[in-house]
Formats: sequence, C-alpha cells, structure tokens
Amino acid sequence: MTDTGDLMAEIEATGERLVQAREMISRRIIGQESVVEQTLIAILCGGHGLLVGAPGLAKTRLVETLGTVLGLHANRIQFTPDLMPADILGAEVLETGADGTRAFRFIDGPIFCQLLMGDEINRASPRTQSALLQAMQEHEVSVAGQRRDLPAPFHVLATQNPIEQEGTYPLPEAQLDRFLLQIDVDYPGRDDERAIVLATTGVEDAEARPVFDAGSLISAQRLIRRLPVGEMVLERILDLVRAARPGSGDAHADVDATVSWGPGPRAAQALMLTVRARALIQGRLVPDLDDVAALAHPVLIHRMALGFAARAEGRTLSGLIATLVQDTIDREAAA
Repeated sequence: MTDTGDLMAEIEATGERLVQAREMISRRIIGQESVVEQTLIAILCGGHGLLVGAPGLAKTRLVETLGTVLGLHANRIQFTPDLMPADILGAEVLETGADGTRAFRFIDGPIFCQLLMGDEINRASPRTQSALLQAMQEHEVSVAGQRRDLPAPFHVLATQNPIEQEGTYPLPEAQLDRFLLQIDVDYPGRDDERAIVLATTGVEDAEARPVFDAGSLISAQRLIRRLPVGEMVLERILDLVRAARPGSGDAHADVDATVSWGPGPRAAQALMLTVRARALIQGRLVPDLDDVAALAHPVLIHRMALGFAARAEGRTLSGLIATLVQDTIDREAAA
C-alpha cells in the first residue's frame, strides 16, 4: 500500500473512533455539541483548553467523561487563594527508614496525570498559577532543582467562572496564550435542558466507556499534523491573525482603533492545527474556510484585549472577531 493509502486508512480508522467517542460523551453530556467538539479539538491537537462558563453547566462532568472516553488518567484540582505550588507539583519529604537512615522521597502532586482539570483556575494566586506554566508548555516540572517529566499525553482543561470576579486573580497574558482554545460554555436550550433534567434526576446515571487509550490518542495527535491544508486556507489564516494585530500594516481599521494588543504567531499555529482536527472530527479529509471561521473566536478571544476607550463605548471582542471573520473569510468563501 502506498503512503497515501496508509494515510487514508489511518484517517478512516481514527474518524470511526472519534464518532464512537462523541457517542459515548453524548450519553453523559446532553447538548453542548460545540463545546464537546472544541474540547476534543484541543486535546486532538495536543493542547490545553480554558472552559469559561457559569456554574452548573457540566464543565466538570465533561472533563470527567473525557478522561474515561479517552482512556486517560485524570486528576482534579479545586483552585483556592491559599493553594500553594507544592499542592500542585508535589514535594520532597524526609523519611526515616527502619534502620534509622534518613532520605528525601518525592511525592507526586496531582499534576502528574494525563488529563488535569483545574477548577476555577482564576481563584488561585499568581504564584500558584505560574506553577502551571512550565508544565503546560514543556510537559515537565522542576521541584527541588530536579526536572521531572509528566506523563504523556498531558493536557490541562481549566474552568473559569466569568460572573463572580471578587477574590479572583485574572490570568496573565502569558498564561492565557498557553491555552490553545478558550471554550465558552453557554446555557442549554429549552429542549436540551428538559432532557438534562430527566436524565440526571433518575435512579441511574448514564455511563461512558473508553474508546481511546493513551497510545491511540498520541497516534491521532500525530495524524492531525499530517493532514494537508490548502494554500487558500493557509492564506486566510494569516490574513485573519494579522488583521487582528494592531500596529501592523495588515491590521483591520477597527483593530487599530480599538485593540491594545493582539494575537502573536501562536494564534496562527493554533488555527493551522485546529482546522485539521475539526475537519477530521466531522469526517472530512481537508479543512476548509468554514473551519477557519468556526474556530476564529475560540482561538483569538483570549489572545486580544480591547483598549479602555473601546470598552467604554461598549465594544466587545466577540463583535470585533465576527467583523474580522466577515471581512477576511466569509467574503472570500462567497467569491
């Protein structure tokens, strides 16, 4: 079989597994199709996701279900203001042996897992938040002067409550940029909420079974990087990211007037990966402009900031990104 034939067979097999995975997830997560899709995209691309939504919208349940379906060892951390870096990373303790000798032994923190849920990450102090930076970027931590590798694959799915901001510590730009996607979790529609109430207030709760394991998930992540991306899609990705960057020659007029800082090259890298994953999840071999338009918001929203004057005028980043998509992608697709 040719290399192309091998690739096609691998794409088909992975696509079938992804269909099964979404079926399993839908047993426990009713509605929220775009949230499930974007979370899967983040993991398939080997990245991390920031889930932003009000309490009670099944964010924790989603992460628990993903751990089961993807066959990953999952841990959960409830972030609080008094949480210390050692509570996440682990620490060395001095132990006395039976013969009276003493030695330090390292006790793993909850970060030593494959899928870490950071619940209400913005409630932790900046010092504790920064403990995640090295882990999220380099997949290793430094404790007591020693580097320790994290399990592979390693993903962080953090949640954030956008309503109650008292006593919180906003994530710095450097850490926000570590998240591949910001996934906005909205309230369900009436029919979905009715189904949720019926499904979760009975005697039995739906169960999910593993579809992937760590090895097959890593293979899928490698496959994503092998999927072809057309020249037109690449050019529109560059157009979109550069249009969102104030002060550059390619910046959109609205961006220069309203945005204080914009996305760097990591945003273009994120779009190149995520459009491939979305195409594969939807059973397509090649991404198109619809994928770029669908992922523009979750890729860009946490990598931009409005200036004070724009916020005072009631401008929003969501509205600005919609304008950029309309001007750089939708018109190209129509042509």
